[in-house]
Amino acid sequence: MADQDLRSFVSAYGQAHPGEVIHVAEPVSIEEDVMALVLEYERRRRYPILFFDRITGHDMPMVCNVVASRRALAWALGVDERALAAEYARRIKDHVKPVVVPTPPFRHRTLSGAALDLAALPMPRYFPGDAGRYLTAGMLVARDPDTGVETEGYHRFQLKARDRMGVSLHSRRRMFEYQRRAEAKGRALSCAIVLGLHPLVSMGSLAYPPPDVGKFEVVGGLLGEPLEVAPCATIDLHVPAAAEIVIEGEILPNVREPEGPFGEFTGYVSRRSTEHVFVAKAIAMRERPWFQSIGSGRAGDHITTLGLIREAEIANALARAIPNVRAVHVPLSGTSSFTAYVSITQSRPGEAKHVIPIVLGVDHYVKLVIVVDDDIDVFDESEVLWAVATRMQADRDLVVVSGSLGALLDPSADERGVTAKLGIDATRPFGEPFATKLVMSAEKMTWARAFVDRLTQS
Repeated sequence: MADQDLRSFVSAYGQAHPGEVIHVAEPVSIEEDVMALVLEYERRRRYPILFFDRITGHDMPMVCNVVASRRALAWALGVDERALAAEYARRIKDHVKPVVVPTPPFRHRTLSGAALDLAALPMPRYFPGDAGRYLTAGMLVARDPDTGVETEGYHRFQLKARDRMGVSLHSRRRMFEYQRRAEAKGRALSCAIVLGLHPLVSMGSLAYPPPDVGKFEVVGGLLGEPLEVAPCATIDLHVPAAAEIVIEGEILPNVREPEGPFGEFTGYVSRRSTEHVFVAKAIAMRERPWFQSIGSGRAGDHITTLGLIREAEIANALARAIPNVRAVHVPLSGTSSFTAYVSITQSRPGEAKHVIPIVLGVDHYVKLVIVVDDDIDVFDESEVLWAVATRMQADRDLVVVSGSLGALLDPSADERGVTAKLGIDATRPFGEPFATKLVMSAEKMTWARAFVDRLTQS
């Protein structure tokens, strides 16, 4: 078995990329300090893993920005950054069942009863508008009450009391449905919150496998080997064995409490929430555990993985109907959720417009699709917008869908999350004469690159 724990990843990544793991020895506060430092590094166009040795008022170190950069995600998969989405798309189709280990490291210490206190964990307040302290890197694990298939995914948790947190299941995917099914039976949904995970475990948890495939099997495909899981102590559930901290508990049926506001991935303070309630039964942790944080708002730690997962799922869906898809990009500018760019080599009339409903059907968060020709680099937004400006005509190239399922947290959607969607065909008219694009020869560009390098060095 390869190393499946966060500690090994951070150590190896730091050795491979000097300067990309930064240890902060000075004490920092959980009151917005961590988020402010993340934002300052991003302002400088840097996304290093940050390790805080000393958190004021707590005896537990904190790590964040683990999944903030495509460089780190590509390194975790062992590929070049440009091949990241394609490799991820390939591996999430290779399902490998997990294996159970009896004595995981997180069993070093278990707190329950009066000794259980969620406030002892260094949950930060991220932005001034937040309703309180939040746990953001907690991967929620549960089973379908009907089929027994497990799922896991990230949800925000607001600290309410020593054993109580508010949780919003606003993605309205599997976890929302599992809770709904349990509630319909009058039962709580047993679940566990897992912190401190290898990036490939995080990446696998965001995939959209078939309903009968558990996400631990997807993680195994990313790892290239079975994910090691271990049983919880107080509930009938397995969680990744290499976790740093595991909070066991349940989401209560027919109980709703105000949760939020919170700074969401949209870049806005969000007051929308499903207002579910999680009650903790036990906290298990490794020796000197690491507390993991994921920055909120539009921080790379929050949204980089979202874009990658959507790129892969869109590429896989298009591959079944469109023969010559060249690239897919879900950019940070669209919060890695609302916007998708697709380049294709046209082979049939109407093909570009056929792409649009396929992409919109992959993920209800996506509400803008721009299709371009294969001479456009979808990772360069200036090229995409140039194609829109010079190849699109509004009266023939726009596709509008009204009243569609959208993201509940989209501030432009209505309170039910219903939104309108737009597709733009920014390709050249198929089979018709069109202006010739200006392109410099590859030989001259190679010469120019070498020439400028000499000028720079002199």
